[in-house]
Amino acid sequence: MFLEIIQWFNETGTEIIHRIPEQGSADIKMGAQLIVRETESAIFFRDGKAMDVFEPGRHILSTQNLPILTRLLSLPYGFKSPFQSEVIFVDRKVFPNLKWGTSQPILFRDKELEVVRLRAFGIFSARIVDPYLFANTIVGTQNIYTTGQLQEFYRSIILSRFTDTLGESLSSIFDLPRLYDELSGAAKSRIATDFNKYGIELVDFYVSSVTVPEEVQKVIDEKTGMNAIGNMNQYLQFKAAKAIEEAAKNPTPGGTAAAGAGLGMGMGMGMIIPGMMQQAMSAEKGKEQLMIKCPNCNAIIPADSKFCSKCGHKFVADTPKMIECSNCHKQIPANSLFCSYCGHEIAKGEEKKE
Repeated sequence: MFLEIIQWFNETGTEIIHRIPEQGSADIKMGAQLIVRETESAIFFRDGKAMDVFEPGRHILSTQNLPILTRLLSLPYGFKSPFQSEVIFVDRKVFPNLKWGTSQPILFRDKELEVVRLRAFGIFSARIVDPYLFANTIVGTQNIYTTGQLQEFYRSIILSRFTDTLGESLSSIFDLPRLYDELSGAAKSRIATDFNKYGIELVDFYVSSVTVPEEVQKVIDEKTGMNAIGNMNQYLQFKAAKAIEEAAKNPTPGGTAAAGAGLGMGMGMGMIIPGMMQQAMSAEKGKEQLMIKCPNCNAIIPADSKFCSKCGHKFVADTPKMIECSNCHKQIPANSLFCSYCGHEIAKGEEKKE
């Protein structure tokens, strides 16, 4: 191959590295033009060794900048140059929206849920800052290197660093909503070191989601629902009332049997609802009767108090006035009309006998 103009245009937008020629090496004519676009760098190799890195612009390849032999100087080798060359173009733009995620769940010790399995997903963006280092450590002799290969290469590194960060920064998954930025920043600072040693800059790193298995999510939803319900009696009353309302709006078709079933259900609900309402009303009434006001100092005190805790007022009823029955001589209340022991009628005169 006899090259005179060497250039590359990244049509797919996913290629990071492109090698010319794609297979083997080529004879490059003295005075050939190398065109490097604004977001690219080009590495010139001769005999498998990197000779120079060219930045954006038009470059004339000559003996002034490259020790290359032309085909005319290669006659002793049968018009085949003993100096084989190739150019590797490196796209140095920022590659955004690169995805990372867990292929296997991460075991996490949660302070509330104990041990749970977590899956994490996110995105990152990167760019090549040292084309020479990147091409020699990662790409090698590949003719094309894409963003997909970059994602795959860094997947295990990202997950390892993120798992460490998760264990150190998070105590419960219920704290996640306020910690996404902190997790992203802490993980990025660790992962960036691994990127830098291959000539890559980690521009952005984001944690999009950290999720638990579906069965754990159901348990969390049930627990949240129970907390939202609050008073179970009131919730059951509400559900029963809604059921009766729906039954009234949608009468059950099906003749006598269905009507009987509906009637039985209605009677059953009729027996349940009053009991539930009475229980709720009793509970509310009990709450109202828990406290009373002291008639002496107006302090609010428990209803079963015998003395006021503020002023010492006695709540025990005074002992009623007693008289003696003239027939059986038993002590009975002074306002009695008949003796509660023998039935003797108490005359008005006896009321004065104490």
